[in-house]
Amino acid sequence: MVPNTKTVRPAEPNELVPEDYFAEIDPRRFFGNEAPLEIDLGCGDGKFTLEMAEHHPERNFLAIERLLGRVRKVCRGAEKGGLKNVRVLRLESLYTLEWLLPESCVDRLHLLCPDPWPKVKHHRRRLFQEPFLKAVVRVLKPGGELLFKTDHDEYFDWSEEHLDAFKGLEKHAWADDDFFYPRTDFQIQWEAEGKRLQGLRARKPR
Repeated sequence: MVPNTKTVRPAEPNELVPEDYFAEIDPRRFFGNEAPLEIDLGCGDGKFTLEMAEHHPERNFLAIERLLGRVRKVCRGAEKGGLKNVRVLRLESLYTLEWLLPESCVDRLHLLCPDPWPKVKHHRRRLFQEPFLKAVVRVLKPGGELLFKTDHDEYFDWSEEHLDAFKGLEKHAWADDDFFYPRTDFQIQWEAEGKRLQGLRARKPR
């Protein structure tokens, strides 16, 4: 779903509202600098984005979220925390990658616990498959990374198979202590229930 190009409500603090949803945007214009850019696809309540932005003030973070209530929560969280390196875009993740962001502009792209669509008849709706991976390669800089986590074992296997079959990204090991990576509220809840999260890390060749 692409929002109406006419803004029907006032923009939230730190919200990125494109003038034209059918033309590429320049993220640097909205941040006012050329710092490395990280994208959080389907950011939910924004806990991950806000913690990352606080930990890495030298980087910019663009959170993508479709639901308005969540967009407002993340925007207000960034405002309350004084985080000048956060922007939030209300839009579908795949559309953003395929059409709105320019080529080779993203340093890291995070996809955390997307809907696994567990029923076989719904698997076509899963984000992690070839069109998504092609869009990821389009927006990543050479050497840029895709980081993916899920608590759904079958979806993890599905995603790993698609990544292995895709030639545009190189899979890399990802240990828990490789770098700072906050836990989402979903992850905290699931781990408390005894569930595990599995992750994939892939890099665009230089």
